[in-house]
Amino acid sequence: MLMFVSIETAPDRSHIIAKDLCRFAVEKYIAGLAVDLWDSKLDTPQQPCPAQTATSAVMRSPKQPAKLVMLLLWALLLLCNGVGNALGKTIHENSVDLQALLAFKQGVIDTQGALSSWNTTTTNFCRWNGVNCTTTRPFRVLRLVLPGQNLQGQITSFLGNMTFLRSLDLSYNSFVGPLPILGHLQQLKILYLNNNNLIGIIPDSLTNCSSLDSLDLSANSLAGVIPTKLGLLSNVTYINFKLNQLEGRIPDELGRLSKLQYLLLGNNRLSGEFPHAILNLSASLQYLSLEFNMLGKTLPSNIGDLHFLTELTLENNRFEGQIPVSIGNALGLQLIDLSNNSFSGKIPTDFGKLSNLTFLNLQYNHLEARDDQDWEFLNSLRNCSSLNVLSVAYNELKGLLPETVGNLSSSLEQLLLAGNSLSGQVPQSIGKLSGLTKLSLDHNNFTGTIHGWIKNLKDMHILHLESNNFTGPIPSSIGNLTKLLDLSLYENKFEGPLRSNFANLQPLILLNLSHNNIQGAIPRIDNLKQLTILDLSSNKLTGDIPNSLGECYCLANLQLDKNFLTGNIPATFGNLSLLSTLKLSHNNLSGTIPFTLNRLEALNELDLSYNHLQGEIPRNGVLENATAISLEGNWGLCGGAMDLHMPPCPTVSRRSEKYYLFRALIPLFGFMSLVMLTYAIITGKKTSRRKNLFLLSFGKKFPIVSYKDLNQATRNFSEERLLGRGSYGSVYTGKLTRAKIQVAIKVFDLEMKFADKSFLTECDVLRSIRHRNLLPILTACSTIDNNGDAFKAIIYEFMPNGNLDTWLHSKFAGGSCLSLAQRASIAVGIADALAYLHHDCERQIVHCDLKPTNILLDDDMNAYLGDFGIASLVGYSASNTSTELKGTIGYIAPEYAQSGQASISGDVYSFGIVLLEMLIGKRPTDPMFENELSLVNFVERNYPDQILRIIDARLQRECESYIQAHITMENAVYGCLLSLIQVSLSCTRLNPRERMNIREVTTKLHSTRASCIKATK
Repeated sequence: MLMFVSIETAPDRSHIIAKDLCRFAVEKYIAGLAVDLWDSKLDTPQQPCPAQTATSAVMRSPKQPAKLVMLLLWALLLLCNGVGNALGKTIHENSVDLQALLAFKQGVIDTQGALSSWNTTTTNFCRWNGVNCTTTRPFRVLRLVLPGQNLQGQITSFLGNMTFLRSLDLSYNSFVGPLPILGHLQQLKILYLNNNNLIGIIPDSLTNCSSLDSLDLSANSLAGVIPTKLGLLSNVTYINFKLNQLEGRIPDELGRLSKLQYLLLGNNRLSGEFPHAILNLSASLQYLSLEFNMLGKTLPSNIGDLHFLTELTLENNRFEGQIPVSIGNALGLQLIDLSNNSFSGKIPTDFGKLSNLTFLNLQYNHLEARDDQDWEFLNSLRNCSSLNVLSVAYNELKGLLPETVGNLSSSLEQLLLAGNSLSGQVPQSIGKLSGLTKLSLDHNNFTGTIHGWIKNLKDMHILHLESNNFTGPIPSSIGNLTKLLDLSLYENKFEGPLRSNFANLQPLILLNLSHNNIQGAIPRIDNLKQLTILDLSSNKLTGDIPNSLGECYCLANLQLDKNFLTGNIPATFGNLSLLSTLKLSHNNLSGTIPFTLNRLEALNELDLSYNHLQGEIPRNGVLENATAISLEGNWGLCGGAMDLHMPPCPTVSRRSEKYYLFRALIPLFGFMSLVMLTYAIITGKKTSRRKNLFLLSFGKKFPIVSYKDLNQATRNFSEERLLGRGSYGSVYTGKLTRAKIQVAIKVFDLEMKFADKSFLTECDVLRSIRHRNLLPILTACSTIDNNGDAFKAIIYEFMPNGNLDTWLHSKFAGGSCLSLAQRASIAVGIADALAYLHHDCERQIVHCDLKPTNILLDDDMNAYLGDFGIASLVGYSASNTSTELKGTIGYIAPEYAQSGQASISGDVYSFGIVLLEMLIGKRPTDPMFENELSLVNFVERNYPDQILRIIDARLQRECESYIQAHITMENAVYGCLLSLIQVSLSCTRLNPRERMNIREVTTKLHSTRASCIKATK
């Protein structure tokens, strides 16, 4: 007998199983098989076939005529085949949740197929990837969890209709646009939208989600203030808004969240004082993160009332005053970071109460220690038996480092004391800290040897002792530190030979021993297969360069300049495929330039100047790039790329006595010219009857020119040849007749105050720098004009596309303008040039006058930084220190007005202003910027929502289609623009400490430029 059973099966399979069972039953009956299928107990209950009720009587009565039975059974089979279609329309029993999910899918760009299972015809939405439902009817969505699926597009507010939703996790994707409106989700407990590209404000409606336990919106671009209504989320235990652009004060209402354990608000723009209301959370708060904001004034004296606090991170703010001693009452503290603030006074001994403390960072403050009593904090920390990291670097600690340093925890791994005024010898007790993996004593005044204590630090990974006054030989025991990755001993007074046991340091990545008095030969170090940077420059090394260096295949930076090395340049250097910088200048090297250097595709800086190299210069590779190589001072070199302007190589038949005599006289005449030039610069006297030209060599063989040549090239320095005027003179263009080359000639107006000094400064700077984004100089000259007056000029390569200011602020024929990708590329070029000046030169150089008129563009729109007339050579000469305000109004860093002291952070500020000008199209001195309004805060007020309305009108045309369609949040061009604006604002913070490092800027801009180019193709 056939019977019916009710179905409670999963909706997405019922129609398929029912159809198959119907067909199976009918076919069995037709075949005359005796079955009792419907009376059997099925393992998986099924929905009844609609045709079964109509035909049940026939199926129970085999006495009916055979034809009628057969017809009815065939009809039954056809009806059962239609079951799938009938049930397919009803498998999604909850249309509200279904429509919400479909609306979400419609707004998503799914590049990795994460939503491929979201098919309405074959699968119930409860089985879709990332969707989890209730187990009973009607099936409602409980969780939507899709982290890290590379999803893009906007998050629809239709998700707010899924009122049973308990967990929404869309973190680590690439969603854009504003936060969705989710106010109806009163059962929502977990909301993770972190690590996306969301913008706009945090809506008040979010606080209607009264059941929220965990809220994470970090790592987006959210702006505006933190809603005060968050204080209504009485159940919340976790709030994370880090890495956004939130501003304003931290609302006191957060002090009402009696269950809050995690409050993470770091990396925003929050201002005001420390939120005192937070102290009301003494019974719950465990993690407080407020780092990288603009919070200021003193900390509350009773901050230690947060008894359950485990982590306290307040670094990179503006806090001042003394560190409250009550902090020692929060006995559960494990991590404290108060670095990069303005804390002053003594370091509290109460830190010693924190027996669970593992991390204490107080670096970059104004904390003091002048006598034994001030240093007592160090002794108190011996009670912190779990301490792993201690940093008091870059404070105002003075005098001798106490022997009690050896009483610190045996588990201590990092001890950072750099950048203070510590003196005397390093205590031998420091050798007791055998667990140290990083020791930083650099930039102090330590003296004596490092022998003794260093041999016990066998777990050391990073050892920084640079910029001190250490003496004696580098001890052989350093070869026993076989875990070393980074060894920096530069700028000391170490002497004696290098030990061969350096080869034992096989994991070593960086070795910098430059600027010491190390003598002898370079030992074999070919065992150092991981070595990336080797700097032995400015020592007294002798002998040949070992061929075995060519076996250190990871080398990217090799500097052996300013030594007394002899012999040939090893041909094995051609094996160093990752090498980007090779400096061998100012040695006694001889022979030819190896042709194997042509293989080095990564090489972009090659300095072989001032050696005794000879023969033909190889072509191809870096040797074809005149801006990337330095070969001056090698009188025997010839040939090579045309841009090098080297003399042609003589044929064999011309090697006569006359030729060799000529070769011998060249150094003599060069020396005589240098003497005459030096005399002219020092005396600066006018000589009416001397019309000789004194020539400074800047690395290129350049034809001797006279004042007459320059006068002729510029048509008597006529206005039609004038390119522009600067602070200390004028720039002309002209073509030198004999050289047949177009040049730019910067003529100094020596009647202006400091013009002569500007000429000397620019010569001093330019003689030693080489970079692909620095304006190539051909020569500099000091002579007299036709009237017998002093004449000084610098001759540059001519840049046919003029300066950046012209492109930004002038109307071009044909409507030409800079595209977004071009602007990004120009920014990258200038940032690279600044990074070179700030960090990669022999002497750190501050440009001091970065502005669009000093940025030149070649045929391919590559950017070059020029005009070093007021540059500062940091730490080089007292004459370079001045209280005179340097730079151009609008581009000068605000701190210059007080100190007048040039700094690399001042250059970073100027770069940020230039980048804003490139994007907004307005000079910082535009009339619209008056009273309290400046270019910076004008952009800040409109970032990010209104950025497309305030950018350069000509740049708007490139983005016009996106603006009109109101889909600016969904395109890569908009993302590139926001990224560039964000970098510029990070460079123009008022506090120099808050500005991005130029190396961070270059890293970010290179990535952004790649995105811009890809987006605008």
